[in-house]
Amino acid sequence: MPPNTAASASHRRNARLRREYLYRKSLSSAASSDYEAKRRIRDALSQGKALPTELRASYDRLKTEIDHEDTKHEGNTSHVDDEYGDAGWSDPRVCVTTSRSPSSRLKQFSKEMKLLIPNSTRINRGTHRVDELVDVCKTSDFTDLVVVQETRGEPDGLIVCHLPLGPTAYFTLSGGVLRHDLEGGAAPMSEAYPHIILNNFTTPLGQRCGNILKCLFPIPKPDTRRIVTFSNRDDHISFRHHVYSKENNANSTDKVTLYEVGPRFEMRLYQIKLGTLEMKDAENEYVLKPYMNTASKRTVL
Repeated sequence: MPPNTAASASHRRNARLRREYLYRKSLSSAASSDYEAKRRIRDALSQGKALPTELRASYDRLKTEIDHEDTKHEGNTSHVDDEYGDAGWSDPRVCVTTSRSPSSRLKQFSKEMKLLIPNSTRINRGTHRVDELVDVCKTSDFTDLVVVQETRGEPDGLIVCHLPLGPTAYFTLSGGVLRHDLEGGAAPMSEAYPHIILNNFTTPLGQRCGNILKCLFPIPKPDTRRIVTFSNRDDHISFRHHVYSKENNANSTDKVTLYEVGPRFEMRLYQIKLGTLEMKDAENEYVLKPYMNTASKRTVL
C-alpha cells in the first residue's frame, strides 16, 4: 500500500473512532437516567414495596434489561469507560517531548520525566507540528503523550494527552527542583514500577484528574520500594518521588527511611479537554476560572 494511501486510511480510521466515541458520549445522559430508574426498581423489588408511579410505564422494558445484566454491566457507564476501559490490561507506553526550541534546563527536565515514567520514550520535538506529533504517537501505539513547556528556561507547563481519543489535561508547573539541585543529592533512580499515592482527590473532578495521572504508570509489584506521590491541597498538587528502605529491629518494629529521588514540583490543573492535543474544537470538560468572585473560596479537586 503506498504511503499516502496508508496515511489516509489511518486518518479515516481515527475519524471513525472519534465519531463512535462522540456518539457513545451523547448517550451517557440517557444511560444515567436508565441506571437510576433500574436502581429504584431493584430497591423496590428487594424490599417488597410498590413500584414508583413514574416507573410503571417503563417497568417491562427495564425489568428485561435487569434480567439480562451481569455484575460487569449493572453499574453506570460513561465516556470515561471508553477512554480508560483497557487500563491495567497492558502496560502504558508514554511518549515524552518538549515544546519547540527547548532550553538545556527543559531538556534535562524532560530526561528526568522519561526516567520517572516507566516504559516511556523521549523524542526530540524538532520542527514537528502538534498534529504530526499526535499522528506519529497513534501509529506507534503510544497510550499517552506528555509535553513539557517552559518560560525563559523554567519549566512551567505540563500537558498529558491520552491516546487515541483523549482526554487532554493541562497543568501549570511551579517550584521545579531537578535531581541535581536537591539538597544533599538525589537517591539513585530505581527502574522498578512505582506505587502511586493519590492524596486528597475527593471530588468527581479530583478523581478524574487522579485517574489521568495514575494511568501514566503501570501496575507495580507489591514489594516494590519506589513511591510516586500526588498530594492535593487547595487544588495545588505537590509531586514527590521517593524510595524507602526497611530495617528490622530487635523489638520487632520496622524502621522506614525515605530517600528523595526527584524531580520535585507543584502542579495546578487548569483545563481538561475531551479530545486529543491537536483538536481545537474539542469540548472542554473543565476550565479554571480564577476571575470568579468565589474562586478563592472553592476547591474543585
